[in-house]
Amino acid sequence: MYRKLNRESRQRRSILAGLTKTVILNGSVITTEARAKEVRKFVDKLITYGKRGTLVSRRKALAFVHNDKAVVDKVFNELAKNYETRNGGYTRIIKIKERIGDDALEVKLELV
Repeated sequence: MYRKLNRESRQRRSILAGLTKTVILNGSVITTEARAKEVRKFVDKLITYGKRGTLVSRRKALAFVHNDKAVVDKVFNELAKNYETRNGGYTRIIKIKERIGDDALEVKLELV
């Protein structure tokens, strides 16, 4: 099961793709706990694609991040080499605080 995040499917997919790109390019992102738990799945999947290194996996990665070649190149050239001996769990979630206004728990999602 997945979280709907109170969004339509197009909006949800766009939010998740944007957060995934941010995590890969910057190494971390601060967001809500629900979003971070969803984004973690996609970041791990992209890094697994990078470890495979095939043309099919590169095309799947490009399709998810809306043809952002900088993100895919970083995954396939840098991150895949860093995590080649690791069998999963490429991200960690660190709880920060509750957001003022709606009391949503903010967390930092970062690459291990």
